[in-house]
Amino acid sequence: MPLTHHYATVVTWTGNRGTGTSGYRDYGRDHEVTAEGPPPIAGSSDRTFRGDPERWNPEQLLLAALSQCHMLSYLHACADAGIIVTSYVDRASGEMTTRAGSGRFTEAVLRPEVTVASPEMVETAIKLHDDAHHACFIANSVNFPVRHEAVVTGG
Repeated sequence: MPLTHHYATVVTWTGNRGTGTSGYRDYGRDHEVTAEGPPPIAGSSDRTFRGDPERWNPEQLLLAALSQCHMLSYLHACADAGIIVTSYVDRASGEMTTRAGSGRFTEAVLRPEVTVASPEMVETAIKLHDDAHHACFIANSVNFPVRHEAVVTGG
């Protein structure tokens, strides 16, 4: 029987410069993303869309969610398989195409660099990235390809 999980966030626009959205250049894109528990995330739009480059934009947050989900699914798969991960870093990238006022992601590439406890674990650790990809809730929810180019070394 499937389980249903519910999530709630609040996005509050903080970019009213006094005249609201009276013109495209008259308002800020700043906002806060909050949820019960964690501290707020300072958000904006991408610099290309008149946003503040010092704040997170939705495109970065989507890419971060994909990377986080893969990592968490991977660590779970490794723990279940007896693979001891000692370090993990992912330098992910995504590509978005815009046209006529709209846009969409066309691809995300995750590049996890993983160290496992021994060289004998490397082969299995590499294979477990496929399991993690298929288990990732976020990757299963998007309509564009999410690839991974993992590098695993034995420590």
